[in-house]
Amino acid sequence: MLAGHYATALVAYQKYPKGTLLYFLFASQLQDLLWFIFHYLGLERTTPDDVFDTTVSNMAVNMLYSHDLIPLIAWLIIIFFIGKLIFKETKIGLIGSALVLGHFVLDFFSGHPHHIFGLESEAIGLGNYATNVYQAIGIEAIAIVGLLFYFFRQEGKNGVQRSIKNKAAIIGLFVFGIVFMLSIATTSFRELFNIPAFDLGFNTSVPTLMITYIGMIIYLNHFVPKFKHQKPTSSN
Repeated sequence: MLAGHYATALVAYQKYPKGTLLYFLFASQLQDLLWFIFHYLGLERTTPDDVFDTTVSNMAVNMLYSHDLIPLIAWLIIIFFIGKLIFKETKIGLIGSALVLGHFVLDFFSGHPHHIFGLESEAIGLGNYATNVYQAIGIEAIAIVGLLFYFFRQEGKNGVQRSIKNKAAIIGLFVFGIVFMLSIATTSFRELFNIPAFDLGFNTSVPTLMITYIGMIIYLNHFVPKFKHQKPTSSN
């Protein structure tokens, strides 16, 4: 799951605005951000190397340390203490941990296969990216629609005003995420556009993914907080 995880961060921020949106966004995607780090450490090597050869269904990575169940316990604890120390409130740390756990749960239905600890241990998740990629993307789309519907509906109940332009900007990011996933579900950009093989040194999968993920965080952190509360009407 790509953009869908960020939708959980929006709901968390709405419920507990004392925690910054940036913290919730990073918490919602902690495992994937760790995956990128572990890739460069040689612990979770990701293939194909060339981003133009990559599809959702052919991407292969053993997410041993970033996504498997036993390491997840450590990430839950770490993100809890980060939130508690930064915001001086236990509840914020707990919400951060809930987002990390939510990432694992959503990946169960729409993501790469995860395990208890290592490929030889029991698999946890449907592994739909490899076996049924369009079902995985469909599940992500349904999750996004449900979470965004709830988010905007609650804002209305809470007296939050957003311009149509601002709403479109937020929704647009999630639409982009789904369209992007569909565009490379089973056919690579090299096949789709008949791109010749070349190596510029930066056309590799993980850096491209990092730019995409970080770009989404910056984008949402810019657009989501832009709202104003309605002024209460006078009773006179």
